Amino acid sequence: MEVFGRILGIILPVFFIIAIGFGFARVRGAAAKADMAAVNRVSMDVLCPLLVFTALAAKDFNLAQNGTLILAGVLISLGSGLLAWPVARLLGFDARSFVPPMMYNNCGNMGLPLAVLAFGEAGLSAAVALFMAGNLIYFTVGVKILESGRPKSGASHWAFLKSPMMLSMVIGVVFSVVKIPVPAALFQGMKMLGEACIPIMLFALGVRMLDITFKNWHIGLVGAVVCPLAGLIVAFGLDQVLSMGPAQRGQMYLFAALPPAVFCFMMAEKYQQEPDKVASIVLLGNLAALAFVPLGLWMGLR
Repeated sequence: MEVFGRILGIILPVFFIIAIGFGFARVRGAAAKADMAAVNRVSMDVLCPLLVFTALAAKDFNLAQNGTLILAGVLISLGSGLLAWPVARLLGFDARSFVPPMMYNNCGNMGLPLAVLAFGEAGLSAAVALFMAGNLIYFTVGVKILESGRPKSGASHWAFLKSPMMLSMVIGVVFSVVKIPVPAALFQGMKMLGEACIPIMLFALGVRMLDITFKNWHIGLVGAVVCPLAGLIVAFGLDQVLSMGPAQRGQMYLFAALPPAVFCFMMAEKYQQEPDKVASIVLLGNLAALAFVPLGLWMGLR
């Protein structure tokens, strides 16, 4: 009963903020997207990169100690894709639409706030390490799947490394490994800005949910179940072979249980890869998180 109460205390604030964002979008209608455009740009280009950098460059972050967790994140992302591929073939789904969202879960918008609520400020750096692992796999393997069967574009396959988010990860890792000190006042200012992105990401997720429909509910329902279930299956296997402390183990299960990321819908729009179907996967997946996130937390905290 104590674990159940703790789980409720973790997930309710997250879904409350998402619901507020959704309610705001319902009231504002089409204007909500314009209202959030500048906020989202500031969040993605400034606030989130600062959150990532300060988590990685913090004195208490140890890349070597989080190495096992990063490996687990990579294997969960890859393993989820491998388990999802035969499901797509069996049910006649286009793998380019179905598999990438199974590999890239909502480790940013939902994962980071949940990690802070579940494990405190100390859990943020580990959650960022998992976020880094998820991004690495999606922007290499996931995007490669999206691009398969299409004419070659002139853009470099490594162009994603130029994004503020990826640059902040690279710089943060360098600061962590080389032990470069950041002046305390400057670091605190960056940390305050970075932490602001956590509620903003959740609010923006709620606003974004208004654009997504139940139109293709069949593939959406399958994706909503396969994404967290595949992740938890892989995580359970890793739990038997990897040596991790209680907090890292809990973080791994939480990461594995997360739903598909909203960003997958945006990428599907960019590549015109059945965005309506991917939208349904994202919507139903995030609704199903009400069941699967508590399951992941229970598996990780027991």
